Amino acid sequence: MRVSLFPLFLLLLPLLEIAGFVIVGREVGALATVGLVILSTIAGSLLLRHQGFGVMARVRAEMDAGRDPSRQLAHGAMIVLAAILLIIPGFITDIIAILLLLPPVRDLAWRLLKNRIVMATSFSGGFRARGRDKVIDLDDSDYSRADDYKRGPDHNSPWRRLKDD
Repeated sequence: MRVSLFPLFLLLLPLLEIAGFVIVGREVGALATVGLVILSTIAGSLLLRHQGFGVMARVRAEMDAGRDPSRQLAHGAMIVLAAILLIIPGFITDIIAILLLLPPVRDLAWRLLKNRIVMATSFSGGFRARGRDKVIDLDDSDYSRADDYKRGPDHNSPWRRLKDD
């Protein structure tokens, strides 16, 4: 049976962060410590706002080029995680966030994690319009919302026949 240390780390993280505040506060002073925490929160908020759109643009470019966008998605997720870690008050989470912002660290994390990720669908490349077998062309006289409320569903409607085919 495999035991994960992650829950233990989550329990110890607040205690480690408090110890970090005490150590940093002793070295640089209380006001500077509070300033650093506020500065990292602002930096994380700006990073989260800015990178969200950039990640989507890079994923779209990969898909338009017919390539697998999973690496770009993973890098984007790690950048978003880094931004959230910067927003959380504490110096240990800030150190982890700064490490996640480094591209070599993200590449290493992607290499370690990509075999554990299961793709629900296969990527065949780009966006393509799906062909439709049936087209229903309606005139204004074929459909009216007012008629639906008065009569109920029309059993001769082409929309009903589409489901029965």
